[in-house]
Amino acid sequence: MSIMKHDYQKLKIWQEARKLTKEIYIVSSDFPKSENYGLKNQIRRASVSIVSNIAEGSGYESDAQFLKYLFISLGSLCEVETQCFLSNDLEYLSDQKLDLLIQNTDELKRMLLSFISKLKKDNRFNPKFILLLIFYSLIAM
Repeated sequence: MSIMKHDYQKLKIWQEARKLTKEIYIVSSDFPKSENYGLKNQIRRASVSIVSNIAEGSGYESDAQFLKYLFISLGSLCEVETQCFLSNDLEYLSDQKLDLLIQNTDELKRMLLSFISKLKKDNRFNPKFILLLIFYSLIAM
């Protein structure tokens, strides 16, 4: 059995994403039944995507592959943030709960971007990393 380069359970970004997911499940449990297959389901799935993509990406050998999943997590985080605003607009979330969730998403976003920058900086002279990064950028188009 090989040792993973990044143990996701020890990553602060994974720990914080896990807390956010739990919070999203708690606050969305008060959404109306009419949202069971709508906004409630979507915000829960997006929050699970954040933490799951951090874990999945950490299982790959290269940092370039990991970065691809970190960017997917970042996209899902922006999706959750938007859905929190929509939930507030629809009066499913109080202003107080919205403020707390947005503080949490902002902090996680800052942490994710910082971790992404660190991975890029640590690998800036690695030709394999650069080629894989270019490759993943091209296939994402």
